Amino acid sequence: MILLNYLYFLIITFIGYKWLTSSGGTMANPLNKQEQMCLDGTEMFWILTFSTGLLALSAPAGLDLMAVRLLVLEVFCLIGLLSFCKRKPQWTAASAVYVVYILWLVIGLAYSPAPEYGFRVILKYLYPLLIMLFASAVVRNTEVFLKASLGARIVAITSIAIAFIPMLEGTLFPGVFWYGTARAINFISMCVFSLALVYYTDEKKKNLIYTILFIIPCFIWVFRTSIMGSLVAIMTFYFIKYRIRSLPIIIGILIAGIMAVFFIPSLHNKMFTDKSSNIEQFKSGSLNMDDVNTNARAAMWEYLENRFYQGHELTGSGTGSVQQYMYNNYVFGGLTVPHSDFVQMRCDNGLIGLVLYAMIALFVFYDCFRAHYTTKDTGVKICSIVAGASMMGVFVTLYSDNVVNYSMATLSMPFGFYGMMLGLKQNEIK
Repeated sequence: MILLNYLYFLIITFIGYKWLTSSGGTMANPLNKQEQMCLDGTEMFWILTFSTGLLALSAPAGLDLMAVRLLVLEVFCLIGLLSFCKRKPQWTAASAVYVVYILWLVIGLAYSPAPEYGFRVILKYLYPLLIMLFASAVVRNTEVFLKASLGARIVAITSIAIAFIPMLEGTLFPGVFWYGTARAINFISMCVFSLALVYYTDEKKKNLIYTILFIIPCFIWVFRTSIMGSLVAIMTFYFIKYRIRSLPIIIGILIAGIMAVFFIPSLHNKMFTDKSSNIEQFKSGSLNMDDVNTNARAAMWEYLENRFYQGHELTGSGTGSVQQYMYNNYVFGGLTVPHSDFVQMRCDNGLIGLVLYAMIALFVFYDCFRAHYTTKDTGVKICSIVAGASMMGVFVTLYSDNVVNYSMATLSMPFGFYGMMLGLKQNEIK
C-alpha cells in the first residue's frame, strides 16, 4: 500500500505545477460556500501547498520521497516568486535576518566535514523562508488566507481521525501523513488558529471544539514537547490579545500545566525518573532537572556538545556535522537525529547560528504583536495573532524535538501565517 505514495506524490505535484503556471480558476468562497471566488494560479498553488503540509508521502527505502517532495516544493516556490507572482514579496527584519542565517549555514559548509549532509540541512531551513516570502507576495485578501488555513485544518482533522481509528493508518494510509511528533507540533498552529476563530467569528462553539480537539492528541500520546508548545502558544495568544491584562490567564494556564504533570498518571510517569515524585516536592523546591526523565537525551546532548561545540562555541563544527556523525555511526541506540534542534544548531553553526535563529522568531513575534494593534482589518488581526502565538509555541519545541526535520509540517505553519499576514497588511495599506 505504501507504494501508492508515489502515485499520490505525482498527482499532487502535477496539480501544484498546473495551478502555479495557470492563469487561474475558481474555488468555493470560505465565507460563503454558495459563491465561487476567482483566483490566480499562484493563489491556487498557495492554498494547495499550505493545506497539504501534513502529507509526508514517505516511500520504502531506496528513495527519500519526503526529501524529494520538499525539494520540489522549494523549486516551485522559487519559480513562482521569479516568474508567476504578480506582486513582490514583503521584506521585514525577520526575513532579512533569515537570509543572513541561511548564508551563515552556507558558510558553515566550508568548514563542515560533511557538506552533503549540510546541504540537506539547509534545504530544511530554506523551506519556511520560501513559504513566508511566497505567501507575502501572493495573499492579498482574507478569503485566500481562510481558504488555505481551513484547508490545513481539514487535513489535520483527517490525520487525527485516521490516527485514532484502529488499523486504518497502517492498512490504508501508511506513510501518507507525517510522524506523530510532527503532527502534534503541527496541531499547535491549528489549535491557536481555531482559538482565534472563536474570538473573531460567529462560529464560536464549533471552533472551541476544534481548539480542544487539537490539544487532546499530545496528552493522549504523552508528547511532552508538544504539550509544552501548546501551552506556550495559548499563553502567547492571550498575551497578544490582552497584553498585561492576560497575566491572570497566563498564570492559570501555568498552574493547569503543572497540575497536569503531577495528576495525569501517564504524563507523570513519563516526566520523572522517580515515580514517587509529587507536587509537594515541587512546591518545596526539592525537584530539579536531574529528576526529569529525558529518555537519555541529556546524556546524548552533552556528548554531542563535547564533540562538536566545545572549542568551536562561536561557529560550531560546520553545517551537517551532527547528522553525518549520527547517520554514519551507530550511537545512542541507532538514533540518527539529536532530538534537539537547539543542540544541533550550536554544534553545527555555534552561538552565532543559534542567536540568528532566535532573532528571527523574536522579530516575527514583534511584527505580529505590533500588527495586531495597528490594524482595523479583521483578517490581519486573526492572522497576526495566529502567526505570533504559533511561532512562539513551535519555537520552544525546538528544545527537545527534531522540528526542522519536519519543517514541511511544522515550521511552515507559523512562517506561512506570518507571510500571509504581511500580504494582508499590504492590501490594507492600499
